[in-house]
Amino acid sequence: MSGDSFKECGRIVIVGAGLAGLRGAETLRAKGFTGSVTVVGEEEYEPYDRPPLSKQVLTGHAPANHTLLPRLGPLDGVDWRLGVKAVGLDRSANQVHLDDGSALSFDRVLIATGLRARPWPKKEEAALDGVFVVHGIDDATAVRRRLEAGPGRVLVIGGGFIGSEFASVCRMLDIDVTLVERGPSPLSGALGGVIGDIAAGIQRAHGVDLRTGTRVEALEGDEDGRVRAARLSDGEMLQADLVLAALGGIRNTEWLRGSGLAAGPLGVACDAGCRAADENAIVTDDVFVAGDVARFPHVLYGRELVALEHWRNAVVGAQIAAHNMLSEPVHRRPHVSVPMFWSIQFGVNIKSVGIPSIADEIVITQGSPNDRRFVAAYGSQGRTVAAVTFDGAHWLEHYESLIMSSAPFPPDLGDADQATGADRKPAAFPPPGTVSHGPTVVVTGHSPTEVRAHRIFTEEMNP
Repeated sequence: MSGDSFKECGRIVIVGAGLAGLRGAETLRAKGFTGSVTVVGEEEYEPYDRPPLSKQVLTGHAPANHTLLPRLGPLDGVDWRLGVKAVGLDRSANQVHLDDGSALSFDRVLIATGLRARPWPKKEEAALDGVFVVHGIDDATAVRRRLEAGPGRVLVIGGGFIGSEFASVCRMLDIDVTLVERGPSPLSGALGGVIGDIAAGIQRAHGVDLRTGTRVEALEGDEDGRVRAARLSDGEMLQADLVLAALGGIRNTEWLRGSGLAAGPLGVACDAGCRAADENAIVTDDVFVAGDVARFPHVLYGRELVALEHWRNAVVGAQIAAHNMLSEPVHRRPHVSVPMFWSIQFGVNIKSVGIPSIADEIVITQGSPNDRRFVAAYGSQGRTVAAVTFDGAHWLEHYESLIMSSAPFPPDLGDADQATGADRKPAAFPPPGTVSHGPTVVVTGHSPTEVRAHRIFTEEMNP
């Protein structure tokens, strides 16, 4: 089928009705694709924005149903299959199988299934009334109702971005909150120990009962099945009537088991053009992947496979995938966007660019941590690989350009005001497995045995 005829009569299925799925569909139509487009979504809602759920929605500044994503272009003739789940991908028959027993035939398919919140691992305790995660509209709506009812004490398990944002919401609402993090500090898995210590100081200054180096061993409920307490690793029984498990995410790849794709707990491997790879690392021309679930080689980071849980990555990846679906090889584009992430907590606007978690050094380049207004740059092997700003977002574009040009570390800021007396320090990222939250960007590496290891791990997790 030639490119022109495919644009007119081809069939494209997008599995995932979130940000990546929506932007992918819009890009297909904007590029002149007039064929069949079907978007499959497990939730019954039209595509909505997730970041506000742990921010504006929980504070009551916006209802959860007001987070629908704006449509940036016409979506004429798009078939929305919402409230139905993909359960299999048959690449030999070019079909996506759904849990209602039907199957969708395709010429191209875009996998954009994202991730889901990791629940509290003990199922009986996770089922207690008052134990939540926050990932979707229903989650945020239910938690908001509990906050409005005025809980006595809230327990947050996990000190990553979601856990820290939720603790911030509780303090804004004058609700007592304890945050338990088994690592050395909040945000240390994503931004390292130097920034983690600063974040810990901010939390304690705002009245958070922060427990680091501590684990929640068990949740306990009353005779009516309501959560009432948590047993900590130091033996303390902590009273709580609302618990949020903020333990990171699980990439939605189980439905691809048996498809022959290189899919596992870290996501679906693909090339820089978002074409999915099979178990032999051979890329396909009819299966593409974008968003949180994608693992792609990034030119700025040694072409190692990178998995990102970032808003920008979902948008750019979907646009690249949709463009390449419709293009001849000579016109295809690579996904080279620099990772960017933002968070608002305790009145501080935190933004990062690049991949902090691969750095071995950090230096405060501008401002002062004492004022909670500063910029820090991250270095790896003598070059600048990332930066984080606390209430200094206007500097982020400059640091992005330094990262894209592989500028030396520490960066030379020329005539700009620079922090005085700031020394280079170890970035102090804790070893994997020592924090209850992880980085939002992961350099997953590549080795000849990796695909088989992922397959075995997936089978062990899903017997």
